[in-house]
This record gives sequence, structure tokens and C-alpha cells, in this order.
Amino acid sequence: MEAFWLAVTTLGRDEVFIVVLALYTWLLRPTGGRDLGVAFAASYLVNTALKYGLNEPRPFTVDPSVASEAARATAGGPGLPSGHAQMAATLWGGIAAQLGRTGVWIAAGILIVLIAVSRLALNVHYVQDIVVGLLLGAAFAVMAARVTVPNRDLMRWVPAGIALAVAAFLPAGSPREYGAGLGMLAGFWASRPNFRTPDTATGRVLVAVVGLLVVFAVYFGLALLPQGLRDLGLVRALRYAVLVLVATHGVPALLRRWMPMARAATPSSPEVPARV
Repeated sequence: MEAFWLAVTTLGRDEVFIVVLALYTWLLRPTGGRDLGVAFAASYLVNTALKYGLNEPRPFTVDPSVASEAARATAGGPGLPSGHAQMAATLWGGIAAQLGRTGVWIAAGILIVLIAVSRLALNVHYVQDIVVGLLLGAAFAVMAARVTVPNRDLMRWVPAGIALAVAAFLPAGSPREYGAGLGMLAGFWASRPNFRTPDTATGRVLVAVVGLLVVFAVYFGLALLPQGLRDLGLVRALRYAVLVLVATHGVPALLRRWMPMARAATPSSPEVPARV
């Protein structure tokens, strides 16, 4: 069963999260995607702080024979809490909580459980790592559904600037997750996805395909920076902030024929969920 569980645990990779956040924002709920992105970045940072602050071992650090080399390759950093479990619960739980549809809840629950179980099946986490990760993920999923991030100019740029300033003072050798999380937080907080979702199936397919090509071109292109430069906290944060802003502003501008500007929202006219 290891091949199966390795495939399942791959659903907790950064690239999968990028795809899901981008498609959700472009095709379903633009402003909801921003709120979800902020909650996701905050969850990512809390997970990182707890992991490296508590510095709890993984099963294979106690007994290397319990996990294969392929399984160990999916595990980075200390064990508590599980990043795969927490981020899966934040992302899929946040989407389900925002949409509030029974079918989405069921699909999200199945994905979260499978990803969490895969970490146990591969012997890269203890049960308590998974439980704490799921509980934290559930809390941030509620945040994604209940908290609307302010989007007026001052309230967009000040928190984003603070996040980048913190990244600039990260000590040398800090875990890469700090810079990535601060960059995501800055990017999503500074974004203002004021476009409408595509109205036609053709438009949705075009936006999904072209948009992901653009996003991953930027993602892998920025990874080509010299290692000494890209490992700096501020540079890493800027890479992720730029990636988010390309997804939330660059792609809609490029594909504005299918993603036209939305009418200004008023207190009496909240965002209407896109047709699925």
C-alpha cells in the first residue's frame, strides 16, 4: 500500500495548494479566495512556529527502520503538528465552510482524512501530530469562512508591509517556511481580486489552463534565482508575494475578456457565489 499512500500524501504538497487556491479564486469566489489565502498563510506560519518551537521528533528519527526513504522524503522539519494534516484541513475545510454545500463537505472530509491517514501509514508522524494539526486546521478553516479581510488601501498595504519587514529581519538559516508564509500573507493581504468569474465553460477552461501556466512559469522562474539570493528571508517572501499578486491581478488582467472587472460592492450587495 505504500505507493497508494505516497500518492495520497502528494496532495499535501505546495504545488497542489497553489493549484487549488488559484482555481478557487479564479473560478468560484474571488474575494473568498483572498480570505482563504490569508487564513492559509496564517495557518502555515503557526504550523511552522510550533514545529520548530516544540521540535518534537518523528517516528523515523527514533527508529529509522519504520519509514522508507521515499516516505522520509515527504517529511520536512520536526513532527508536531503535522503540516499535511493542518494545511489540508485549512484549505479543504475553508472551501467547504465558505461554500456550505453538503457535497463539498463530504469531498473535503474524505480528502482531509485520506491525507491525515497517509502520514500515519507512512510512519512519518505520530497520532498526536495528526490530531493537533487537524484541530488547528479546523480553527483556520473557520477563520477563512467567518473573517473578511479588510481591503481598503491602508488596511491592504500596512499589514502586507509589516509581513515583508518581518521577513527582512529573519535570522540567517531560518526555516524556509517562515519566508514563504510571510510572503503568502503579504501577497494575499495586499491583493484585491475585483474581477468576475468566467460565465462560460470555455472561459473557465481557458482561465484554468492559461492561468496555471502563467502561475507556474513565475513559480519555477523565480526558483532559478541564485541559491544564496533566493534563500534570504526577504527574497523568499517577495517570491511568494509576487506569485500571489500575479495570480490575483496579473492573470485577470491578461484574461480580462473572460474575467471582467466586477461592479463595486456595496453593503447591500454582497458577493454572489459563482455558478458551479
